[in-house]
Amino acid sequence: MDLLIPETGTIIWMLLAAGIVFFILMKWGFPMLTDMVDKRNDYIEKSLKAAKEANDRLAGIQAECDELLRETRQEQARIIKEANERRDGIIAEAETKARESAGKIVEDARSQIREERDEALRGIRRQVAEISVRIAEKVILKELSDRDGQTEMIDRMIDEVEAAERK
Repeated sequence: MDLLIPETGTIIWMLLAAGIVFFILMKWGFPMLTDMVDKRNDYIEKSLKAAKEANDRLAGIQAECDELLRETRQEQARIIKEANERRDGIIAEAETKARESAGKIVEDARSQIREERDEALRGIRRQVAEISVRIAEKVILKELSDRDGQTEMIDRMIDEVEAAERK
């Protein structure tokens, strides 16, 4: 049973060695371990704080991105609306100009037709007048072939001129 019961000297030396080891650990080992644990704890807290700040910044950036996207969509809708209004205005203006141009072309064509009709009527009148003069000339020459007819015709013309002057 000697194995289970240690001797007193061995117990003292074991207590003394354990005390020295415990003293050395208390003086230099445990503070170093606690410093390392504290540093690790601080590092973890800083990392968590940085991660939280990064999440907050990310949420802020996401909100800014959403706001910017919303503003961009509004601007896009406004630009499309303005483009549609401009397109409609340009189409309306083009239609108005086309109507005015068509009206002017029609009016010019009518005016030209009137002028050509008037010119044709003048030409026809000239021809009718020339034919009438020729016919009258032939009739007069035939009527005036004798001397009495000529005198009678001259008297009649003088009477007509005097009658026209009296009126």
